[in-house]
Amino acid sequence: MTVNSRRSFLKKTAIGGAALAISRVAGGFAAAQSVSGTARVYVDPVQKIAALDRKVFGSFIEHLGRSIYGGIYDPGSRLSDANGFRKDVIEEVKKMGVPIIRYPGGNFVSGYNWLDGVGPKEKRPVMLDKAWNTIEPNQFGTDEFMQWCRMVGTEPMMGLNLGTGTPEMAAALVEYCNHEGGTKWSELRRQHGIEKPHNVKYWCLGNEMDGPWQIGHMTAREYGRKARDCANQMRMVDPSLQLIACGSSSPGMRTYLEWDREVLEECYDMVDGLSLHCYYRNDAQETGAAGDTSKFLTFNLEMEEQIAEVAGVCDYVRARTRSRKRLWLSFDEWNVWYRQRGGDGGRKRAPRLLEEVYNLEDALLVGGFCNSLMRNADRVRIACLAQLVNVIAPIVTSPNGLIRQTTYYPYTWSLQHARGEVLDLAVESPTYDVKGKGTIPYIDVAATMDGSTISLFILNRDLVKEQDVEIVWREAPPEGVAFSQVLTGTDLKAFNSFENPNKVTPQPLESPKIGTRTVVRVPARSYSVIQFRNGSRPA
Repeated sequence: MTVNSRRSFLKKTAIGGAALAISRVAGGFAAAQSVSGTARVYVDPVQKIAALDRKVFGSFIEHLGRSIYGGIYDPGSRLSDANGFRKDVIEEVKKMGVPIIRYPGGNFVSGYNWLDGVGPKEKRPVMLDKAWNTIEPNQFGTDEFMQWCRMVGTEPMMGLNLGTGTPEMAAALVEYCNHEGGTKWSELRRQHGIEKPHNVKYWCLGNEMDGPWQIGHMTAREYGRKARDCANQMRMVDPSLQLIACGSSSPGMRTYLEWDREVLEECYDMVDGLSLHCYYRNDAQETGAAGDTSKFLTFNLEMEEQIAEVAGVCDYVRARTRSRKRLWLSFDEWNVWYRQRGGDGGRKRAPRLLEEVYNLEDALLVGGFCNSLMRNADRVRIACLAQLVNVIAPIVTSPNGLIRQTTYYPYTWSLQHARGEVLDLAVESPTYDVKGKGTIPYIDVAATMDGSTISLFILNRDLVKEQDVEIVWREAPPEGVAFSQVLTGTDLKAFNSFENPNKVTPQPLESPKIGTRTVVRVPARSYSVIQFRNGSRPA
């Protein structure tokens, strides 16, 4: 039996009259023997981690495969509007409520000249994209992206080319997007028919510049100085910008954390956030044996370790530079991705690339990632599920419509039900062992409170047994259950397809009987959301 809380490493506390040893959940990891006991979640509305910035449930689209062309933009399709935007995708993304979307890359951005994607479409050049070896027609660019963002109700986050691009051209794009008029680049935008500025607030200073695969790859010191110059020029155009420097692109990089330190030593005072990326696999390379689900479902704890490590580097540089500014983190690429790894587009337009088919076990881990992002709301301000449509995505399109992959559901639950402030829970859980990782709790829980509503998100890693989760309310119990669903099934490899689009979908979860101690029964291998309402608590 473990008792774990997100906020401390080891302390004693009394909640509901019980003395609990509380330890951080992300300390160990893997499948073996269950330790007997009852899972308990202690909910105290006074104990809070931080206000939840909903941008932690953002997403990402890139000029890659069918993400743009054939995904959100498909001129000539009977499903598209007069501007070429897929109407079914627009309605789906609006319904999801995605708060922020990163664009245009990704590896693509490091060789992209933004001027190729603005102005009259008939004058835009057709280019060879060297990142993915595809033909880029440039029919969708900055202004189309901004228009699409307004249509779906999301905020844009722009990536900048710090590979082949220059700080001067990065600042020019800021002027194009954000300056009212009367200058070279703002007047160019107005000539293109966009009178009002786009007012983009969030900007990524390059992408994965630590990676040898990246166009324009450079050392940390070189990149840090270039990022500093870029930030300085951009702020001269618009001092209100929020700027994100490139951190390590993966914990597996040989320069992991050293890169982050050296970059921040060059530009800490000029940026607001630091990016981190990671993709997770369920194959022999990662789990030691293909299909080790018990280990795979612990990887959200590795996400939390990465967050803690990168935040530690930020705070180290802050202390060394005597800065009063505390950087926040942008986990702007994360997902399950390991089956469709080939990135060579064969010099085709919008080829099928990286179109991962997600199954039930993938969806359970995505739910765990959402829990981890909530538990780190005190440091992570932005995160982006990579990507949104077709390319390693929860939404897949065809000429006749779209389907929702299994990962759509836990992600959308977070978008719709995680609101307000993240609660600092104490969680007791039966455990199991993972070779090389240590002891892992079967039950992984996150919770948010928004006025009179408390939402609990529960991952049950037990592949065999359902679990009774006893919720102990520190204050008066809620009045009832407003929403209760579960994603589960007997086949962990089950997936949705155009032939069978509803093979894996949420099911009703039996509402628990409300009391001082409320017991929720969650099925084996499941991810659940339960929203409690309390009419006596002020909204």
